[in-house]
Amino acid sequence: MFLKMDGPVRSRPASLSDFQFGAVATETIEDALLHLVQQNEQAMQEAAGRMGSFRETRIVEFVFLLSEQWCLEKSVSYQAVEILERFMIKQAENMYRQATIQLREKKEPQNWKALKEQLFNKFILRLVSCVQLASKLSFHYKIISNITVLNFLQSLGYVHTKEELLESELDVLKSLNFQINLSTPLAYVEMLLEVLGYNGCLVPATRLHATCLTLLDLVYLLREPIYESLLRASIENPIPSQLQGEKFVSVKEDFMLLAVGIIAASAFIQNHECWSQVVGHLQSITGIALESIAEFSYAILTHSVGANTPRRQQPVLPHLEARALRAAASSNT
Repeated sequence: MFLKMDGPVRSRPASLSDFQFGAVATETIEDALLHLVQQNEQAMQEAAGRMGSFRETRIVEFVFLLSEQWCLEKSVSYQAVEILERFMIKQAENMYRQATIQLREKKEPQNWKALKEQLFNKFILRLVSCVQLASKLSFHYKIISNITVLNFLQSLGYVHTKEELLESELDVLKSLNFQINLSTPLAYVEMLLEVLGYNGCLVPATRLHATCLTLLDLVYLLREPIYESLLRASIENPIPSQLQGEKFVSVKEDFMLLAVGIIAASAFIQNHECWSQVVGHLQSITGIALESIAEFSYAILTHSVGANTPRRQQPVLPHLEARALRAAASSNT
């Protein structure tokens, strides 16, 4: 399921290159960072023990290419992926709940084949609705019109009406209780870059920002192999058990950890001589162990530039295991 680009791709919005750091008061930054930390901990707790994800590479690539074709900001593409992820998880949970109730009450089961087919047939419509909803959250820049969406769907062979498009958006909104303004890893990256600038980081935040965007795209597209390598490193075993995989789900939803890994990898690419200083700042800001930051940046760089990456300090990630276990324990209380 790849997006076919029929026309010339227009350039990205200028807002990406004109991103400004150092324009916000330190008190505001501290409050915003604390809020992100709280959101991150809650997300990790909710994800504990949950298996599966809808951030599959082909889906992410489709969203990224569609956002590029529609000249949307990078933040919109990440938010669209996260909205779609939450929505599909809700759909799966609802199906499981219905099946459990039917078994308990010994009712005649639904035609799951037909239900699955219905979900499959509407998936592209739901995906595009998530992109459109994400664009509306960044209304200061650009909103994708219904006409644009319907023309795009028609070009793929999907014929829908405006009413069906509105119903699809409403289904997503209702399923998520209208809470679609979700945090993305980009918010964590940009917040940490802001703090790094105030803390006297040797590598300019504006230079790191551009590289961070590229690497964040990469992590979204190579999510499974990158996190699989992290899991194997954390347990010192090439074949993780099911229990270890379940505990590690929380780590996959740790946006703060992802952000420090992205920034550390970007710092190495930009100026490897300043890498240790940047990692030290990140450890001081977030409390994440130096070994964990180094391991994550190592995994990202290994899957991107390959050789000449920073050497790992230790094979075990105590921070990753501790965060996963803490989130799992919190979710069970």
